[in-house]
Amino acid sequence: MDGGIPYNPRTVEEVFRDFKGRRAGMIKALTTDVEEFYQQCDPEKENLCLYGFPNEQWEVNLPAEEVPPEIPEPALGINFARDGMQEKDWLSLVAVHSDAWLLAVAFYFGARFGFDKADRKRFFNMINDLPTIFEVVTGAAKKQTKEKSSVSNHSNNKSKSNSKRGSESQLKYSKPVLQKDEDEEDEEHGDTLCGACGENDAADEFWICCDICEKWFHGKCVKITPAKAEFIKQYKCPSCNNKRARP
Repeated sequence: MDGGIPYNPRTVEEVFRDFKGRRAGMIKALTTDVEEFYQQCDPEKENLCLYGFPNEQWEVNLPAEEVPPEIPEPALGINFARDGMQEKDWLSLVAVHSDAWLLAVAFYFGARFGFDKADRKRFFNMINDLPTIFEVVTGAAKKQTKEKSSVSNHSNNKSKSNSKRGSESQLKYSKPVLQKDEDEEDEEHGDTLCGACGENDAADEFWICCDICEKWFHGKCVKITPAKAEFIKQYKCPSCNNKRARP
């Protein structure tokens, strides 16, 4: 099963674009749209699958009926395990299977369009530069970037601890790193990943931090503008908000 605008990737760049679109859709299902995703995965329904589409949309649906399917199919029956384990563990399990499906689809296209050894290596390196869905959902991607920058941040954080308290709200709604000279700031923005889409984008992007899980998000990914952020005393990301709301 495949949805969205008809898409027929052929080059390494086109297949990678397909990969990124499907990945973004599935990350959205497991993070910003997690409440809707949770509700759709009713254990009383038949075997359900999570699909990601090239247009960055997602869908929970029954598997394709044709045999063999047009492209590899994702994990079957993700809804059956929903109520039998902790929600975070269930989401992590779905994330792992989603990563496996993305690679299966990507290399299916690679084989179909005749990628040679050099193409396959370049393609995998492009994929490997992105954090996996599992790393985004569990927060492992953020931990990895924190470890890389912890040494360089330590001395700077100590010297700026007092000023940080005075401008905490300002930092919270601007950028996920302390103000430094331009070279250092650009370098750290390259390591900071959005908790929703798993990417970093440009250094001048508007970010907001969740006060509960302390993950950073692009404002556009969680639909928060700088003006709207001014009136938020304590921001909770969609995932944390849903966890507190659900009995």
